[in-house]
Amino acid sequence: MMRKVLFTIFFFILASQGDSLYCYRCNSNHPGCGTPLNWLWYWGETCPEYDDKCVKIIERKGAETIITRECLSSVRSFRTDIPADHYEGCRPAAKDVRLGHYVNNSIHQLDIHRDYYDEVTWCFCYFDHRCNSAKNTTVSILLVSLIIAIEYFIS
Repeated sequence: MMRKVLFTIFFFILASQGDSLYCYRCNSNHPGCGTPLNWLWYWGETCPEYDDKCVKIIERKGAETIITRECLSSVRSFRTDIPADHYEGCRPAAKDVRLGHYVNNSIHQLDIHRDYYDEVTWCFCYFDHRCNSAKNTTVSILLVSLIIAIEYFIS
């Protein structure tokens, strides 16, 4: 009887975690966050909004590649090159023509117009937890629920 109670509690704990999305939140300058992602170092964090999306931003300049993994709501406040289409998949960054329009600055290192990188690609995903990695390493909640239900009714 105690075993059935523990399985029921475990099932409800897993079922209640579906309110928010887990995303990897790191930069490729951090160890283990490049390609491939070392998921043992970064387990994923919950996104602040309930209808959030995981984002992987790939910025290339020659042989240099910077990969940023984050929640969309976290980068929305300071990135102006977010594509209008937020559906699942990868697409090039949008060009903000008004960015740095009224700034007269001769220091090129400040990157006022955000045109340092030759190619910026945004990848969006929101169907699976931790989906902004190179490969999917998550366990399906449906599979765990099915195993618990089979164990509950057989015992």
